[in-house]
Amino acid sequence: MTETLLSDLEAILLVGGQGTRLRPLTLGTPKPLLPTAGVPFLAHQLARARSFGVRRIVFATSYRAEMFSEAFGDGSAFGLEIEYMTEETPLGTGGAIRNAAAALTCDPDAPVLVLNGDILSGHDIGAQVALHTARRAAVTLHLTEVEDPSRFGCVPTDGEGRVTAFLEKTPDPVTNRINAGCYVFTRSVINGIPEGRIVSVERETFPGLIEAGAPVLGYAEASYWLDVGTPAAFVKGSRDLVLGRLASPALPGPPGDFLALPGAMISPEAVVADGSVVGARAVVEAGARVSGSVLGDDCVVHAGAEVVDSVVGIGARVSSRSVLRDVVIGDGAVVGSGNELLAGSRVWPGVVLPECAVRFSSDV
Repeated sequence: MTETLLSDLEAILLVGGQGTRLRPLTLGTPKPLLPTAGVPFLAHQLARARSFGVRRIVFATSYRAEMFSEAFGDGSAFGLEIEYMTEETPLGTGGAIRNAAAALTCDPDAPVLVLNGDILSGHDIGAQVALHTARRAAVTLHLTEVEDPSRFGCVPTDGEGRVTAFLEKTPDPVTNRINAGCYVFTRSVINGIPEGRIVSVERETFPGLIEAGAPVLGYAEASYWLDVGTPAAFVKGSRDLVLGRLASPALPGPPGDFLALPGAMISPEAVVADGSVVGARAVVEAGARVSGSVLGDDCVVHAGAEVVDSVVGIGARVSSRSVLRDVVIGDGAVVGSGNELLAGSRVWPGVVLPECAVRFSSDV
């Protein structure tokens, strides 16, 4: 597929959510700033948007808003111009778009790209914008196909690609195409979103446009797509980026079996594989096994420990003979020797688990 390049496109990036499903990782850090394949998650979105010709991005912030400007500044490191618009109270997706639009500089008939700050996508943004412009649409949504659309609201379209409805979650969905969370608005359409109150684009803005007869289009593309809102999805997204399943200009190194950041120390007798990230100055000792996991900066995985499909926070320690599978360990936590944490366990920051405090089997 040849990607379509654009020029002078402005975008709004929605990053106001609290990321409650990812706690304890998000207790001190907004979800879009969590380290993902070696860099803050948003770095992948920013670099990819720039690769399509986006020149200016307005961040729609709310939760811990100041951390975004600390991380990305004026955007010059990405070849972008970044502005920040903060909601005093959360306004929903539509309200956030309307609030951020005050910082846009484009003409009323110009396309505006709207990105969600928790989505990894490999779709052709340029082709989506080109379709929107060619058809003079009010809004054009990226639609993706999923195996189980009953977990999402589905979006049926007619033979011309116009969206006909937004259907809530149902056990019998009429299509496997869902809203993938990337929109192209005509700038003037954003002005029609009510200002200063909570507005949902899915429940209010889009259905209202369809009812009024405005052209709302679906751009369907079955490329890589992932909502990283849960720990398991977050780990998968980082792993897929490291392995090269989704290309990212922001990846700090070539794709490979694992990514080690500066200062990381991995014993030759350790096994680190399956798209794992070993954070800066982190240590993986002899006999340890790390697979498909994200190890934060300055953490330690001691000899003989096993970490699989998990996140180990900044400065945390996993002691010898401990087993972690599908778990999240908060910053500064200590997992004592012989613990066995499985299937969605979460250890809060600073917590110290004594030796053999948690077991899922009788073997020690």
